[in-house]
Amino acid sequence: MDLRLASAFSIQSGNIISQQPHGKNSPVVWHKPARNSYSPSAGKHHKRTQCVSCHAHARAPAAAAASAPALAQAQVAPSFEPSVWGDFFINYEPPFQRSEEWMRERANKLKEDVRTLFTTSKDILERMNLVDTVQHLGIDHLFEKEIEAALEDINEDEFASSNLHDVALRFRLLRERGYWVSPDVFNKFKGDDGTFSKEIANDPKTLLSFYNAVHLFIHGEPELEEAITFARHHLESVSQHGGLKVPLADQIKRALHLPLPRIHRRVEMVSYIPEYNKEDGFNPILLELAKLDFNILQRVHQKELKELSRWWKDLSAYMGLHHIRDRVIENYTWSYAVYHEEELSLSRVMFAKIVLLIALLDDTYDVYAFTSIEECRLLNAAFQGWDDSAASLVPEYLRKFYEITLSCFREFEDLIPSNQRYLVAFAKTEFQKLSSYYLEGAEWAHRKHKPSFSEQVTLATMTTATRPLAAGLLLGLSEAVVTKEAYEWAVTSMDAIISCGKTGRFMNDISGFKLGSQNKADMPCSVETYINEYKVPVDVAIAKINELVEDEWKTTNQSRIDHRDVLPVVQRLINITLAIPFYYSDGKDGFTFGEGLQEVLQKLYVKPIPL
Repeated sequence: MDLRLASAFSIQSGNIISQQPHGKNSPVVWHKPARNSYSPSAGKHHKRTQCVSCHAHARAPAAAAASAPALAQAQVAPSFEPSVWGDFFINYEPPFQRSEEWMRERANKLKEDVRTLFTTSKDILERMNLVDTVQHLGIDHLFEKEIEAALEDINEDEFASSNLHDVALRFRLLRERGYWVSPDVFNKFKGDDGTFSKEIANDPKTLLSFYNAVHLFIHGEPELEEAITFARHHLESVSQHGGLKVPLADQIKRALHLPLPRIHRRVEMVSYIPEYNKEDGFNPILLELAKLDFNILQRVHQKELKELSRWWKDLSAYMGLHHIRDRVIENYTWSYAVYHEEELSLSRVMFAKIVLLIALLDDTYDVYAFTSIEECRLLNAAFQGWDDSAASLVPEYLRKFYEITLSCFREFEDLIPSNQRYLVAFAKTEFQKLSSYYLEGAEWAHRKHKPSFSEQVTLATMTTATRPLAAGLLLGLSEAVVTKEAYEWAVTSMDAIISCGKTGRFMNDISGFKLGSQNKADMPCSVETYINEYKVPVDVAIAKINELVEDEWKTTNQSRIDHRDVLPVVQRLINITLAIPFYYSDGKDGFTFGEGLQEVLQKLYVKPIPL
């Protein structure tokens, strides 16, 4: 296929996004098509077991010579369930409570009122509560400078409170922003025997604050692990006995499912905004601004989803993409988790494109691993060459994918400033490495290799694609954010990036194993490999892997402190980690079985919050 066709195709299916950064109050201007994104944690193993429609149709546009491989792979490839969303966002016209112009003007007025709150709040406890509320309501992106100044003051203040709720709140706010706070601050709440005072258990709100805070533990803090066990035990007890007031009862229930430091903050936000007016001392200015800001951003995201859904539908028809999962909305949510801000629409769209290409690459290797391993090798050889002429190496029915991939990366170079094009080269290099990792996994599956647990974890972690995602999320960010130090962190870091991959891999594997969804032709996941190597029962293996997940959360928390100088970039990567439990917790796979997430995603993307 002529590369000009690939480029033209991407333009035909939607409007184009502006290369220029958007002002915080300006509407998104569309000039480039939004594209699908993909689950970074849905890596190499259980992902294959999650249904796909008949793969024989995937190569409908292919040459007749491709029909034999297509039919052969159709016999081993599972079929994916159709999307629960269909063409919803293509046809959706959102209702308008108020004009966008009115909402923006009102929001601007309220932002000034909130800035006044920051400047007039001198008491440290008052400032801590203000920062916490602003973050919880999802409007912290509007007040980054004010929040950072407040936290610097909070960190420098000689805080000597004997109130556990306040001590825990300070601990959580500072550690989330990379400030070191010693766990010794909680020692004053222990008795002579070294255990936490039973009096704490009589105050559910304090227990909740404590429980959320200590989940920011790092390696070498066993006292905080004990604190988690203590707080969880008593929170479960008070929750079961009932009698708690709203909204505290709901907040405890959510925290027992996922504590604040491990939750997709936009998901928590849509639960907190409706209940905030029931909080003691709620501020109507903050509440109104939170509602307006959410509704303004929701309109931005709806535009992106409309273009993304339209683009995906056209691309699917053009390329015959029946061999991959149709999860446009669920995929977009990964990109939304990384950056939801209006002015980062360009970054969000480019990141979604990279994730889509990863999805295509991953599922292509999965499908052909068992029947056409030589063609997998040819595809990888072409990607290592990364040149238009290398398309001749690839079979006809894979050529469109290869050529469009190269075309997309050229688009990225056109969309960002010329002095940042080295970031595209970095993303391309990581994409090439990922292709090699996928080929290695395909080789294992083809020859039915049974890896050791260590081998399996090493390769499976790399195939979760967190390294190319870490490279891709830099695209479109300002030079003030993507500093030399931030780039070097993305190139050399082995902490937060690898921990993100392991967290996703392990949680996905546990969910897939519990659901019994693994393809028998596939190589074993981490749960099975652990069982086979150590000869232990299922519950022991899952418990061990859950322990490994906890270790990765410690590493993630540590990375904020170790890399505070580049935290704006590190936090974007951590946002991917925070989205993983949204899809893969409690043995569920919300990515594959989209019905389970539909209600929450409707709140995020469809239903405006009543003003």
